[in-house]
Amino acid sequence: MARKKKIEMEIINYDAAGIDVGSRSHFVAVGQSLEDVKEFGVYAEDLVDLCEWLLSYGITSVAMESTGDYWQNLFVELQKHEIEVILCNGKFTKNAKGKKTDVKDSRWIQKLHSLGLLTSSFLPDETTEILRTYCRQRTNWLELAASASRKMQKYLKFLNFRLDVVVNDVCGLTGLKIIEDICIGNLDPYSLAEHRHYNCRKPKEEIAKALHGNNRKDYLFGLKQEFDSYKYFQRKIKACDREIEKLIKKEIRNNPDKHKLKTTDKPYKRKNKNAIDIKDFNQIAFQYFGGVDLMAIEGVGHATVMAIMSEIGIDGFKKFKSAKEFSSWLRLAPNNKISGGKILSNRIPKGSNRLKIALRHSANAIGNLKDTHLSDFFKRIAFRKGRQSAVSATARKLGVIIWTMITKKLPYKPQKEYLFLDQKRKQIAQLRRKIAKFDINPDELGIFSRPEYEAKYQSKLNIVNQGVT
Repeated sequence: MARKKKIEMEIINYDAAGIDVGSRSHFVAVGQSLEDVKEFGVYAEDLVDLCEWLLSYGITSVAMESTGDYWQNLFVELQKHEIEVILCNGKFTKNAKGKKTDVKDSRWIQKLHSLGLLTSSFLPDETTEILRTYCRQRTNWLELAASASRKMQKYLKFLNFRLDVVVNDVCGLTGLKIIEDICIGNLDPYSLAEHRHYNCRKPKEEIAKALHGNNRKDYLFGLKQEFDSYKYFQRKIKACDREIEKLIKKEIRNNPDKHKLKTTDKPYKRKNKNAIDIKDFNQIAFQYFGGVDLMAIEGVGHATVMAIMSEIGIDGFKKFKSAKEFSSWLRLAPNNKISGGKILSNRIPKGSNRLKIALRHSANAIGNLKDTHLSDFFKRIAFRKGRQSAVSATARKLGVIIWTMITKKLPYKPQKEYLFLDQKRKQIAQLRRKIAKFDINPDELGIFSRPEYEAKYQSKLNIVNQGVT
């Protein structure tokens, strides 16, 4: 009869606990027996009791799943009691055998954590987390403002005011003044056309022609309400901008060395109307990152730099040991699935975070540039695999560049300019025409295709020099 073998694993974390986080209660396990599991509520006093119960068992480290938003208050309370917290992704703890229960889940998490099989998710520092709250709230207001803008366009079409035909942006300088005048009660198309901004391509006559409407009261009422909502959302966005600017400048003032740093102006960086309204953002970003000029990278603008500040921060880059690890966290590195020595799939993993989306937007903008290092890289990938793959590859390259610049405090230095074969041929043809035009001997340029040609040229030169002497 075959004897059963038992494989034992080494315990890494002896004083470890596991918590199954819930919306109404938390189940905490300090061991594998049923007596080692206890249920706690979600109120403030329940969380304090939970931490004190863990400390009574000598627990120093706790693992729990990042379930929705229910973990955040518990996470803060555990940190207050100086208990190490491992916040892990739910996909690493979901393979418990048998029927799923809260008690079994907490024991399974405790077992995995004690064996050292769980890794913590990325969590930013406190300043970055506060900045992230402001920026995400600002994004929510931007989405609501965009929704109000679409509804305003809908009511304008119902009123037969074809403002969208004569102006590029209904919420631009010309459009907003016309809508505001309509909401006040001015429905004369010729007086409305007087609000035309000098940058508008269409003449006043055509704008007036597009503003002959049916003047229905119900549609005017709807337009006025959406316009009021749009103005309200814009005030909220500006309030978020003020809080963000205040926090960033406070962080810079805390480090006097950063306040002395100065960088070159970049007037060529176009500022989107939805970009954060901070004066001299280029200088502030340079000081915030301690002398690293991220705006020097082509395609990287205000929105991308703000996403880096709020989503990961300066200290966040130090948590990644290499640029490969950082690009993997961004889900921009290929996920190779190998079986039998063959690569079955190398697709990029699903899922996006806000930083990945920002880098992809920058990569897409790089694809529209000309004669830059990154745009040439983009076009080479796009020629072979298409634009979608080129966006992902360029976003990964941007992530590697940004990680290297911030962690190693290096300036942005693009590699030697890449030239396509037809570009090389054109430049060679131009050089040949200039050589023929000025009757230049190629040997005089010091360019020799063979060593014997150089030796022959040197001997002729020596003869000439001897004749002169």
